[in-house]
Amino acid sequence: MAPENSKGQYPPSDEYRETAFIKSAEEFNTLYEESIRDPAAYWAEQAENLDWYSKDWKEVFTWDKKENRFTWFKGGKLNASYNCLDRHVKNGKKNVAAIIFQGENDDHVRVYTYGRLLYEVERFANVLKSMGVKKGDRVSVYLPMIPELTITMLACARIGAVHSVVFAAFGAESLYNRVVDCTPKVIVTSDGNYHAGKTINMKAKVDEILEKGTTIEHVVVVRRTGIETDMKEGRDVWWHEEVAAVPLNCDPVPMDAEDPLFILYTSGTTGKPKGLLHTTGGYLLGAYTSFRNVFNYRPGQIFWCTADIGWITGHTSTVYGPLALGATALMFEGVPTYPGRDRYWQVAEKWGVDIFYTAPTAIRTIRQSGDEWVKKHDLSSLKMLASAGEPIDPDVWRWYHRVIGGGRCPISDTWWQTETGGPMIAPMTGAFDLKPGSAMKPLLGIQAAIYDEEKNICAPGESGNLYIESPPPSFARTIWNDHKKFVETYWTAFPGHYLTGDNARMDEDGDYWLLGRIDDVISVAGHRLGAAEIEAALISHPAVAEAAAVPMFDDIKGEAIYAYVTVKDGFNGTEELKRQLVDHVRTTVGPIATPKVIHFAPGLPKTRSGKIMRRILRKVAEGCRKEEIGDTTTLTDPGIVDTLIATRML
Repeated sequence: MAPENSKGQYPPSDEYRETAFIKSAEEFNTLYEESIRDPAAYWAEQAENLDWYSKDWKEVFTWDKKENRFTWFKGGKLNASYNCLDRHVKNGKKNVAAIIFQGENDDHVRVYTYGRLLYEVERFANVLKSMGVKKGDRVSVYLPMIPELTITMLACARIGAVHSVVFAAFGAESLYNRVVDCTPKVIVTSDGNYHAGKTINMKAKVDEILEKGTTIEHVVVVRRTGIETDMKEGRDVWWHEEVAAVPLNCDPVPMDAEDPLFILYTSGTTGKPKGLLHTTGGYLLGAYTSFRNVFNYRPGQIFWCTADIGWITGHTSTVYGPLALGATALMFEGVPTYPGRDRYWQVAEKWGVDIFYTAPTAIRTIRQSGDEWVKKHDLSSLKMLASAGEPIDPDVWRWYHRVIGGGRCPISDTWWQTETGGPMIAPMTGAFDLKPGSAMKPLLGIQAAIYDEEKNICAPGESGNLYIESPPPSFARTIWNDHKKFVETYWTAFPGHYLTGDNARMDEDGDYWLLGRIDDVISVAGHRLGAAEIEAALISHPAVAEAAAVPMFDDIKGEAIYAYVTVKDGFNGTEELKRQLVDHVRTTVGPIATPKVIHFAPGLPKTRSGKIMRRILRKVAEGCRKEEIGDTTTLTDPGIVDTLIATRML
């Protein structure tokens, strides 16, 4: 990559540009105008990159704007597992590495070629069939970052079952909420998992939720750690025993493009987590196309996305995107700081990683440790860097470019959501001079716009609400069992436009800058957590009468959780209670939801209708003075603001 130019931008090198999917701004602009002039024609052309049993769709795209129901390629038949495995095996990639698994222990390594991965997927698909799982049934997946996670997902896709992956670090209560909502027949888990040198019992959490009553009939357990595990006869079975007892071959089931592929839960501002439903044809096409366009992947390269598969980034950028393209993806079980603060770079050097994709939080953590941890390793194999999950600060971007990328690797700052299925805005790194901190351009076929509260297009430099103008193929179709909520959450604010919930601005060059969330979702290390879920955990503690959670700035995680707690009569806000509450949230929701601050408050700022004024709570958490808080006249007790400021924990 060329050095920083006089505008503070970073041009791609001529060598990199030549290998890029799109090689110039002129080429991109021409393709982009064509793609949004007739999106249906553009996506129909892209659909030729997938293998279809039939293309019997009457219309490429339909959209009932009144009901907010849309379809892509309805009537076309394909199978996601076939597209990720069989077709590559048939096309000469049987012995090409599909997944390289690197465990937390450096000796725990498994390499799955496309041929071996297909073999394992077919066997486990037959296990699911033997348990009565059929097309449309749900399968919950509660596994650490081990190959069996990918195998389970593709096995479900192969037989038409709908997988629902739950992040392995979530606690029993969060797992239960997601399982109860999607009513699975089977759950796949492991005896335990390794995390920063510790062994965590995962099966015990599954046992805990099953005691409450669920629809689960079978529990398949992967033996990962060897810890003692309770197994209930007739319900619980070992993975390795089951796959050894079934036939080896399992033909893929032809699926309609609009048949469900998976449900993935994302936290909202109120109530229970939302189960976003993604469909087979549109999602897979979006995963394939965005992976190809954004990362400029070339055969033989090793692509490493550090995101857990329990999140959409892992679904799309470790499983479906790379495998649909026939790429080699590195799957990593560990954390960036164990056993040393150079773990990422030790792994990148060991495997000769070409493309590295992580969250700004991880980059901040690594930067805080000092450059020497990076410089211990040869990272000359890296050709491109990328980030996702939250906006990346320009200073962090420059450090990432200079220290990790050696000043030569372009960086793609991608913006997307669980709801979108794949990246919507990202720099075309071979086409444009890159701007640190900017996600830059909507991708081909994606129409984005920024509007103010009156639904006027924002002028360059003005911030406003980011919308997507019409749903591309990869978009979620609904919230599982709650289409009304899907419409109210995303499509009601500005009918005919998808509300992203993010604040953004556009500069004079038409490049997008993401500014953060406009709702009450807290983005901790790129993981979206609903304030309601954290508050529910706090309130479930016997000492807590009321609670509110808001984001606060964190120089490592981007945002952290600042929790206000009002205790019940007879309890005191002690340091011991703080420790109890932190542990309680960690157990109930998961370590990712650990509050950074517990602020004991005699009350919360409420309007006369009883609504908590979160705007005020955020201002207090940010350290604002009284005169910076804004209007408090609508509060039942305006004096509570003075109390909160006087007692805040900064």
